[in-house]
Formats: sequence, structure tokens, C-alpha cells
Amino acid sequence: MKAMYTAYATAEAGRGGRIRSDDGRLDVALSVPKEMGGDGGQGTNPEQVFAGGYAACFHSAMMHVGKDAKLDGSTVAGDVSIGENDQGPGFKLGVKLSVQAPNVPQADLEKLVETTHQVCPYSNAIRGNVDVDFDIQGAST
Repeated sequence: MKAMYTAYATAEAGRGGRIRSDDGRLDVALSVPKEMGGDGGQGTNPEQVFAGGYAACFHSAMMHVGKDAKLDGSTVAGDVSIGENDQGPGFKLGVKLSVQAPNVPQADLEKLVETTHQVCPYSNAIRGNVDVDFDIQGAST
């Protein structure tokens, strides 16, 4: 792969620490959610960071793939869940992307999402490792 861009970030103290990018644009405290036995502090967590990054990347890929579609007003929201891996040791992630494009017919939006899922770098990175479900809401026909 010929890299177009490389991001650098450092994590300190794991889920209860901080993450910082080398350029200082990202500098956030992390807290372990109460649901995971943590204090539920004011910080974010890796799942929220991943949910936002995946949603943004997928939306950009969708706008690229669907450049002729009427995507004004479209949104992509990401839900990232973490739980015990029922297929082996450790933990596993699950993702749901909610795609809304009120100006695109439902059937067309479903095809666009399917194509985007083949193009998006986040989708390609996790394919076969993370279950990704979609909630797709386009224009009623």
C-alpha cells in the first residue's frame, strides 16, 4: 500500500488514561464505562472514538461513491459494542451503522451502502473480524 496519510497517536494508561496525536489536535481523557466495571468518568472511550471515526469515514466514502446521488442532509451514525467473544477467548466488537439519506430512494440507498461497504477503508480493515449491521433509511417510494 502506498500511504496517502499516516496518523500518529499515543495511548497512556490504557482505558483509564489519555490518547494524544503527535500534532496535538487530538488530546482526550479516557474513562472506563460503568457497564465495564469502571468509574464512568468524564472521558471518552475507545469504542466512542472508533464509532465516530468509522461513521465519518463511511460517510465520506458514501459521498465519493454516490457523488451523483442527492446526499444533502444525509448522515451516518455509528454504534460500536464490545463484549465477550462467544467464539473464543477475549473480547469482540460489533458495529451498527445507521445511514439516513432522506432524498435518496430506499432501494437506491441500499445499493449505495452495499457498494460503499466494499470501498470504505474501515469496512475493509475489519471485514471478517467484526460484524457490521446496517440500519438504512432512505426516501419512501
